[in-house]
Amino acid sequence: MSSSKTSATGGGQRHQQFGFSFDQTRCTGCHTCELACKDYHHLGDGVAFRTIHEFAGGTWRENPDGSWEQDVFAFYLSMSCNHCSNAACLRFCPSDSITKDDMGFVRVNERTCVGCQSCMVACPYHAPRFDEALGHTVKCDGCRDRIEEGLQPVCVEACPQRALGFGIYNDLADHPAMVEKVGMMPDPQITQPNYAIEPCEFSRSSAAAQARLLNCREV
Repeated sequence: MSSSKTSATGGGQRHQQFGFSFDQTRCTGCHTCELACKDYHHLGDGVAFRTIHEFAGGTWRENPDGSWEQDVFAFYLSMSCNHCSNAACLRFCPSDSITKDDMGFVRVNERTCVGCQSCMVACPYHAPRFDEALGHTVKCDGCRDRIEEGLQPVCVEACPQRALGFGIYNDLADHPAMVEKVGMMPDPQITQPNYAIEPCEFSRSSAAAQARLLNCREV
């Protein structure tokens, strides 16, 4: 996938767009990225900025001789805000509380958010989350405070398999193996996500269309 994306702020000035990458061949579904994010941002029950989607498919078949055959498969997808270049949450926010900053991060102004949850309905990736305790929407901010200190986002740093990456999105996406959609993800043309994925063998196969999301209540 070859990509050339920049970020535009309200004043029209163009900036570099940061984003995430994900090597699906490395992910074991351990949820370390999710838990590290929750801990760093002090998120309560029911609120998570990054979640692990667990997909599985295939069946077991008994042969006439009593032996069994199977074509069972499973794969994982680590998802958070994709800091889209054409973010639907930003476009549908009635209080103009969602903006893209000079690093391309899509951020919520928690002081002006009215908690209407329009952004949650608009986002095809379900990135904005409503915090009942705070009474307004919250979401991944790309760990901008860490980036400014020269660190990686906490989810990237915590991943034991180094499946997550971060950097200038054009650099991450400039590889023929990278895609912006696997499995049941929405069409990337809708919002232009800044998330480059190196798919695993199972998610590239025709069987992936029949994969089931196993932890739908969790995500």
